[in-house]
Amino acid sequence: MPTREGRHLVPTGLLLALTACSPYADAEHGVAAGGRGLAKLNPSPQQGYELVLTLKDAPGPFAVVEGVAQYDARNYAACGRILPATGTAGRITSQEPVELRKVGENEYRGTFYLDRMQDEEYYGRGVCHWTLTGVGAMLRATTGEADTRFLTFIDKERMEAGNPLTRFYPRADYPQIEEIKGYGASGEEDPSSYRTDLRDALFSITTTVQKLAP
Repeated sequence: MPTREGRHLVPTGLLLALTACSPYADAEHGVAAGGRGLAKLNPSPQQGYELVLTLKDAPGPFAVVEGVAQYDARNYAACGRILPATGTAGRITSQEPVELRKVGENEYRGTFYLDRMQDEEYYGRGVCHWTLTGVGAMLRATTGEADTRFLTFIDKERMEAGNPLTRFYPRADYPQIEEIKGYGASGEEDPSSYRTDLRDALFSITTTVQKLAP
């Protein structure tokens, strides 16, 4: 999950393929440092949605609650930079932060946009067209990196169908697992997936997406 403004994710192979003489080297090095690279934000997005997180039976408070919307250039094969090592185009993707505010004891809300990214030509091969892939969140008991990261992500198809996503997590994983520092817990949709002795010791995060009025 991003902790800085935006995060454009680039395959490791692409970063390794860059050379000092590449006109895109500075931009891609910026990506590696947590920046957005060549990708740009739409200055006036219009298609707003609200991400809603609802917690049930939480084992304690969460000091960190971060949202993220992931976008991908759907036509990257036709518009992306050709990788010298393979002759194929590199995937173009960006993760943009969604600020989540606490609106109740167990509820967080934040706004994101389908049209957050700017369609543009980046590599002289045609305009890249962005699409939302999905939206999710990360929750952590404290700001300590050793604490468990409770993760949830709802994809665009489920979002558009209006189907909420509920995932269940063992309460014992809060605030951290001693043996696995910084563990990323994705949870399970079906609580019966857990051992019998854990099923009565779970908490849940329900992710709902609502379209905002224009």
